[in-house]
Amino acid sequence: MVEEVKQEVKVAEPKQKIQVDLEVDTSIKDLGVNPYSKLIHMARAIDAWRIFPRLFLTVYIILLYKCVIWYMDLSAPTMEQSGLISIVVGAGAAWFGLYTGSSKGKK
Repeated sequence: MVEEVKQEVKVAEPKQKIQVDLEVDTSIKDLGVNPYSKLIHMARAIDAWRIFPRLFLTVYIILLYKCVIWYMDLSAPTMEQSGLISIVVGAGAAWFGLYTGSSKGKK
């Protein structure tokens, strides 16, 4: 038999109030030329060209083509093989939806 153990938790009441003053330096400091400006420019260019989504879609199209050719060469496809093709084709809809839904105008 399981016995329940109840404990009372006492909440400590505040005894003293403390006020904290915080000083923040908001002056502008000249740190010179940003050494990463060329990398930032390159990253923005790669993002604008959308290289990686286009590369992923290209790889998917090649995968889809090879799978469909393989499936059509089968004389009597099984349920598992049909399921594989169904998943590969269904993933294409998801890839395309993600690609078209990730436009630059969402800022």
